[in-house]
Amino acid sequence: MRSDPTVTCAFLVFECMLVRLKARDVGGQGVGANEEVLVAIQQGDAARLRALLAEDASVAGARDGNGVSALMLAIYQQRKDLVDLLRVRRTQFDIFEAAALGRTDLVEDLLGQSPVVANTWSGDGFAPLHFAAFFGQDSVARILLEHHADAGAVSRNPMKVTPLHSAAAGRHNALVQVLLGGGAPVNAKQEHGWTALHAAAQNGDQAMVDLLLKYGANPKARNDDGLTPDQLAHEKGHAEIAERLRAA
Repeated sequence: MRSDPTVTCAFLVFECMLVRLKARDVGGQGVGANEEVLVAIQQGDAARLRALLAEDASVAGARDGNGVSALMLAIYQQRKDLVDLLRVRRTQFDIFEAAALGRTDLVEDLLGQSPVVANTWSGDGFAPLHFAAFFGQDSVARILLEHHADAGAVSRNPMKVTPLHSAAAGRHNALVQVLLGGGAPVNAKQEHGWTALHAAAQNGDQAMVDLLLKYGANPKARNDDGLTPDQLAHEKGHAEIAERLRAA
């Protein structure tokens, strides 16, 4: 049975984390302030988060059971208001937060202190370059690559994404160029057998399709449903891109 393409294109790379966040057990008594912060983020409750931070600013540093910070969870939710409430109460940031926020100054400082953090892993299985790629932080990506971040790193979670998949998911053409120039494997497959070209084709992104083909993307690659990029483009009504891919 063929899977739903909107699920197969799980190219919203962090959807798995949002699902997990929503599945947290938040009931019962005795919930501490740190847990309440995570619940407020889960529920998108800015007023509650503001109140908790007013009572104790230190809870801005709360982390979940996997070590993922409240700030990162707010970033995953794409809630700038929540992110700002937490960010201004923090004095230190880890490499994942710095990469996602585009803080090149912090990224450089952290790499200066410990170069190995360029290839460290978050509690939910991503490297800093994944975050820079997904959130469109070109300058951070360049700095990480200059410090030998692995352009082909495969996430240590069921998504199995590389930074290139992350950039394609976010539709960040400039970052795709940076990653390909840094040696990212153009035909790497993520969960469900998708390549970056599958994503670009389904998204109708002609410029990204052309760029990926220039770097050797396989237009005949099939995902786990047996679909090629041109078939996905055709399904989504991107006739010119489908024709371009069939002729490649």
